[in-house]
Amino acid sequence: MRIVALVPGGIGDQILFFPTLDDLKRTYPDAQIDVVVEPRAKSAYRVCKSADEIILFDFKDRNSPADWANLLGVIRDRYYDIALSLGQRWGVGFLLWLTGTAMRVGYKGNAGGQIFLTNTVPLKSEQYAAHMYHDLLQGLGINTPCPELSISIPKRDLGWAEAEQKRLGIPGSGYVLIHGGSSELAQAKGIDKIYPVEKWKQIVQDFQQRQPDLPLVVVQGPEDQEFVAALTKACPNLKVTRPGDVGKLAAIIAGANLLLCTDSAPMHLAVALKVYTLALFGPTDPAKLLPASDKFVGIKSPTGNIADIDPQTVLKQVWGG
Repeated sequence: MRIVALVPGGIGDQILFFPTLDDLKRTYPDAQIDVVVEPRAKSAYRVCKSADEIILFDFKDRNSPADWANLLGVIRDRYYDIALSLGQRWGVGFLLWLTGTAMRVGYKGNAGGQIFLTNTVPLKSEQYAAHMYHDLLQGLGINTPCPELSISIPKRDLGWAEAEQKRLGIPGSGYVLIHGGSSELAQAKGIDKIYPVEKWKQIVQDFQQRQPDLPLVVVQGPEDQEFVAALTKACPNLKVTRPGDVGKLAAIIAGANLLLCTDSAPMHLAVALKVYTLALFGPTDPAKLLPASDKFVGIKSPTGNIADIDPQTVLKQVWGG
């Protein structure tokens, strides 16, 4: 059996789709399971257990007819038995119909595209996103509960994290990890995910005063150099780690006692790794992006603007009062 899933979105969206892939692999252990993802999200599959091949297609781009024809040819030539589509554009449903894939599964009411699907399921967008994605499997008659987020970190990345902790002078008792960056796409779209440096400074200083021996480490990704430079200038004693890929990022998160972050891919990695997480949200509902658990706490801005979260609100959640 051959299965393909079309999964638009960034790294976080892919991680949230991993439980669906894991359940597909459990149900069809001998199946070839491929995913079609945007180039910016490909790196997520470094830590995925259940996808066999990654096919790149930029769903967000203004694709030419030739781009769509190329994707059509790739899918049609592989003779997939099942196609799952997370997208809600009618054009994607039409494309899957043109491929001749026998079973085409998607959401009901997706802007007319459902007429090209063979099996549809209700779109319950108010629930945790991983559960919403997993609902697609109901279209295949799979009605098991959604598994928890889970990832597999390559051994070489675990080795890198061990060496990185030694470089940073971090003892085996753990550390607090901070990720406050934001993707260029989020900034370009005006998505509110950036918590001000001056407020992070208050949180860092409180940690340093209460727990002076507890290492604080800030993660620098490829798109948040300015944020990290500003934060380390304001808090000179912060340690900085620069993981080169998602596997190394996951490995450094795995060793942390706590992740302080905004809504981001590292947040989802921490959930998969069962690392205590405190995440800050602007207009987004935390219940849609965090599972119900005392271990993963979302703090939503009272105004919808992430900058309006009081640092004391964060600190009260950390210290319990």
